[in-house]
Amino acid sequence: MTDQQLLTTLLAERSSKKGHFTLASGKESDFYIDARLTTMSPDGLAVVGRLGLSVLRESGWRVDAVGGLTLGADPISYAISYASAASEKPLRAFTVRKEAKTHGTGKVIEGPFRANDHIVVIEDVITTGGSALRAIEAVRAAGGTVSGVLAVVDRQEGGREKLESAGVPVIALATASEIMAVLEKRTAQQGSPSASIRDRRPTA
Repeated sequence: MTDQQLLTTLLAERSSKKGHFTLASGKESDFYIDARLTTMSPDGLAVVGRLGLSVLRESGWRVDAVGGLTLGADPISYAISYASAASEKPLRAFTVRKEAKTHGTGKVIEGPFRANDHIVVIEDVITTGGSALRAIEAVRAAGGTVSGVLAVVDRQEGGREKLESAGVPVIALATASEIMAVLEKRTAQQGSPSASIRDRRPTA
């Protein structure tokens, strides 16, 4: 199993539910993904860090640091930064507050962010693209250059297209359709013996 397949399986088994939900965007949906149930778990952090870093290296984007709107982006950014520690070019991580502090330095961006950094904005789940756009605005206001957006999941509901139409390229580690395919396969196999997720190891 590759890291991408492992991540998709983890997201399907831990983070996804079918039912009736109201999303943060206000949209109604019969499919909900709480990526934090995967990205905040030990094996989820490990695979997100490895896969995210690999994808960024292959993207050709110039990257000095990674980060996005708290809370969803935080564990992903930290995992990628940690995975890069032993590389020739470690990536710093930062977090974007939803509003500026009312005390101290009054920062919107926390962590080792630097003006003139080339940034990849991190998202856990892209639906409308609104959270990513808020982070992009904060990064640009602080003097950073946005190279692109890296999302764990693209819900395929127009958010990616909205970001790309604004001139920001997007890469997603998994899509809603890929996760749904795993869910449907799991449902079809219910009642049959299956391997525990602990027994699944990435092959690449």
